[in-house]
Amino acid sequence: MSDKTSAAGSQTVSKSERAYAAVKGRIVDGSYSPGYRLVLAKIAQDLGVSVVPVREAIRRLEAEGLVKFERNVGATVFGIDPTEYLYTMQTLSIVEGAATALSAPLIGAPDIARARAVNAEMRECLQDFDPDRFTRLNETFHGILFEHCPNPHILDLVHRGWNRLASLRTSTFRFVPRRARESVQEHEMLLRLIESGASADEIEKAARLHRSATLDAYLAQSNS
Repeated sequence: MSDKTSAAGSQTVSKSERAYAAVKGRIVDGSYSPGYRLVLAKIAQDLGVSVVPVREAIRRLEAEGLVKFERNVGATVFGIDPTEYLYTMQTLSIVEGAATALSAPLIGAPDIARARAVNAEMRECLQDFDPDRFTRLNETFHGILFEHCPNPHILDLVHRGWNRLASLRTSTFRFVPRRARESVQEHEMLLRLIESGASADEIEKAARLHRSATLDAYLAQSNS
């Protein structure tokens, strides 16, 4: 392969990554709401790239469950209905609980300190509640706890679950803001369990209950 061909390939990858990050960012922050039609040519024009890297980015987002293709419609932002939310959260509670338990023995003092600092920021968020910032910090906190999971298959399922919920995450704490304060308290309990060298079963159970409690609060609010 010539240097020129290699450079062209790298440039395409770079543009694809940029398009992926841009579109995903707009889905997550709500700029592209559920049902929003993704016009590839318009997105390409906005980003100053050709349609090719945008198409590649859309395919990645489709694989992650954030975008869907409909006949005669094209690509649209996937909206998670209540039933889909229920199933996704139930699955995430299982796989994230397992990932956190497997990761626990590999979590060192610097990781604990980093997670506790993030949780402190989340606590500050409660004073003048900002659900968008709180949600971003929540994802960062949990990422610290499961990122050392040695099982790549379980870790992949966790990431897929978070990606699938990405377009709805912001509205979750908007919908049940009281859950935010409880979540911060449960985070500290999780950190103490990990610090104390609690068993994998204890950590997994605590992580699963933490995730399930958010689902329960959401469902209770939906049915009220």
